[in-house]
Amino acid sequence: MGKVSILAAAAALLMLLAGRGSAVTVGESPYRIHTLFSVECQNYFDWQTVGLVHSFKKARQPGPVTRLLSCTDEELKGYRGMDLAPTMVVPSMSKHPKTGDWYPAINKPAGIVHWLKHSKDADNVDWVVILDADMIIRGPIIPWELGAEKGRPVAALYGYLIGCDNILAKLHTHHPELCDKVGGLLAMHMDDLRKLAPLWLSKTEEVREDRAHWATNITGDIYGKGWISEMYGYSFGAAEVGLRHKINDDLMIYPGYIPRPGVEPILLHYGLPFTVGNWSFSKLDHHDDAIVYDCGRLFPEPPYPRQVRQMEPDPNKLRGLFLSLECINSLNEGLLLHHAASGCSKPKWSKYLSFLKSKTFADLTSPKYLVPKSMTTEKEDETEEHETPNEPDVAHPKIHTVFSTECTPYFDWQTVGLMHSFGLSGQPGNITRLLSCTDEDLKKYKGHDLAPTHYVPSMSRHPLTGDWYPAINKPAAVLHWLNHVDIDAEFIVILDADMILRGPITPWEFGAARGRPVSTPYE
Repeated sequence: MGKVSILAAAAALLMLLAGRGSAVTVGESPYRIHTLFSVECQNYFDWQTVGLVHSFKKARQPGPVTRLLSCTDEELKGYRGMDLAPTMVVPSMSKHPKTGDWYPAINKPAGIVHWLKHSKDADNVDWVVILDADMIIRGPIIPWELGAEKGRPVAALYGYLIGCDNILAKLHTHHPELCDKVGGLLAMHMDDLRKLAPLWLSKTEEVREDRAHWATNITGDIYGKGWISEMYGYSFGAAEVGLRHKINDDLMIYPGYIPRPGVEPILLHYGLPFTVGNWSFSKLDHHDDAIVYDCGRLFPEPPYPRQVRQMEPDPNKLRGLFLSLECINSLNEGLLLHHAASGCSKPKWSKYLSFLKSKTFADLTSPKYLVPKSMTTEKEDETEEHETPNEPDVAHPKIHTVFSTECTPYFDWQTVGLMHSFGLSGQPGNITRLLSCTDEDLKKYKGHDLAPTHYVPSMSRHPLTGDWYPAINKPAAVLHWLNHVDIDAEFIVILDADMILRGPITPWEFGAARGRPVSTPYE
């Protein structure tokens, strides 16, 4: 730990506990959020569902999630995966009831239209997050924090939708100038979705029938077979109802890609093959894989973080490799937990299983929160580049924020306030609550999910002298944390629980350096 410089930004009563893993929450949301994703009755979507739902829970995404399951009556008879997620079964449109066209992708808008018409949940929602099944959520996706407004959804960039700029848009929407190249992540107000959904479906049907313009040079579809008609159906439908998207190319990343310095993606979209060293993964290699129902079987294990660090000296390329590891390891962790919940016998010990259950892995995959660069939309980004065209991106040192509390309601409401402000402030890096409790206190304690937590033994009653002095928990907790956690940060920010962050605390900007911590005066 000699390399760690400590920024003592304030002092608060902090506590220690014996390392028990991390827990995270984002608190109660002021608006109601519902997350949707669409799948079919296939093994291929079942293992994706396990991964997405597992990451949904781990990321502490607010509100419920619903799987829109498109199946024929015949498929449903033999389907084994009804318990994989909260589910609404919707009629399959894979084979169009009128035209006979085989196009499973149309199930996405058709399923959403069905949900809007028939789900009671749809009457109790303000905001909707729409994802693809082949995604891993890394942190809470909260529409208004992303900048979404009524009439202005937030979406990821799908730059290959060149049909927005050519004859395709002119043929299929009255407002081609409003056509946005978006997809993947969609976060929008329910009022917008109600206007959009029927047109999303009808425009998908329209584009799908326009075979004369399926060519790659018109659609951007590398296969030239109209497979991305549903994506154009969305963009054209949104243009028809006048939606203008806030487009963000940093919130979602494909494993294998390298994130921009300073950006923390909150979604991994494993739609493309990716590699780490000699190891590789492609979802298409597992199209008929019944791994969900095969006790004890996981996807081939990737290299370990320590091995990957030796592969790549460039810190940002290394971050990209770590995102790839996080994706496949999250899938495997989800499968492992699902097998256990399904009554599978306990698997034999292995180094990889031990890693997936370790605190190291829990820390690596703890919920990620938005940082300012991740929230920059396309237009804002263009303005920044215009104003500072020669300013290079700089990879800053890693930061970890800690604060100390005890197992009492007094510290719990302070924790809620500090955690809320941490999420809004743009503070880089992770945060850990050092929670000092006796074994007796822990049995009754209800606030485990208020923050990412490191548990430490209480020193309020000194074990040697018997002195009652709770404030000693702060240094004792920090010492316990340093001795029991593998910390890869270069700077530590230490706060008190009774604080509100108003902006990022970046130590180097205050002149902090090794041997030169920065602190506030206590006159």
